[in-house]
Amino acid sequence: MHTADKNHRLGLALVLFSTVAWSTAGYFTRLIALDAWTLLFWRGVFGALTALLFLLVDRRGQVVPAFRALGRPGLAFSAASGLGMICYLSSLRLTSVAHVAIIYACLPFVAAVFGAAFLRERTSLATLLSSLIAFAGIAVVMADAGGEGSLVGDIVAIAMTLLMAVMIVIARRHRGIPMIPAAVLSALMAALVSLPFAHPWAVDARTMGYLVVFGATNMGLGLILFTSGSKHLPAAETALISSLEAPLAPFWVWLAFGETPLPATVAGGALVMAAVVGHVTISARRSGAADQAMRTLTVPTPATEPSSTSPRATAATPSGVPVKIRSPGARRTRVER
Repeated sequence: MHTADKNHRLGLALVLFSTVAWSTAGYFTRLIALDAWTLLFWRGVFGALTALLFLLVDRRGQVVPAFRALGRPGLAFSAASGLGMICYLSSLRLTSVAHVAIIYACLPFVAAVFGAAFLRERTSLATLLSSLIAFAGIAVVMADAGGEGSLVGDIVAIAMTLLMAVMIVIARRHRGIPMIPAAVLSALMAALVSLPFAHPWAVDARTMGYLVVFGATNMGLGLILFTSGSKHLPAAETALISSLEAPLAPFWVWLAFGETPLPATVAGGALVMAAVVGHVTISARRSGAADQAMRTLTVPTPATEPSSTSPRATAATPSGVPVKIRSPGARRTRVER
């Protein structure tokens, strides 16, 4: 087997496992019988510690320059991420996991609207049509909010999605933001905001064990796996695998706690997932056609080498993933909640 094939399979496995790790947030919020503020505090602490440990190993102890590189854009990015994390876990407590997952799956389309409004990015007709289908799915879900979850929880989930779209716009505008340090800082921000309202020491040993696993896997390990795996995959393939988070999140809760989505939620979720998969598929085809055209037009000579840099693009996945494409082996980063 060629090295490229091995790297591709490794990337597939790592991104898939990262998606599974991220999809467990609803399961842990149902499993851990604590108030939302205490849950937020410990999730932030253990998630930050896990990501910081990875950063220490990856940078060989030189972490201060990584945090200095954040700058004002990185601080704004981390602040939006921290607030988004608070809204995310709060919404999971206020409404059904299925509602939160479906609303959050519309993130690529909200980000597209924000990109057009604030960055003057051109939005294709396919993206607009996919957005309309996705938003129609959200309307179907929220129309029946009284039978499952709550309208307040759905609104908090929408606020979380808007904050994540702000993060993506910041990441597109300032492409040099180091994502791991930003994730560490955002987790610590969420923990500090939660601390005055939390009861961090009123936790028994068993629950503390759940909190360690929640923070370390759902946030820290998910980010590490994605960062390591996405560099081996095309952006569209990464986005498509990450979109599995939307159906997986309610599946774990149904499997463990019997939280069954209502027919309206299933119908709305199907519309959203169809829009997401269709959008990613069309983007992949266009990207492939553009790369083929570039290869056809580029004729290397002894004096020049073919460029390895393709036109830069950004694809946002349902989990808040701005995937930056510079070259086939370029690093791709994901926005962490």
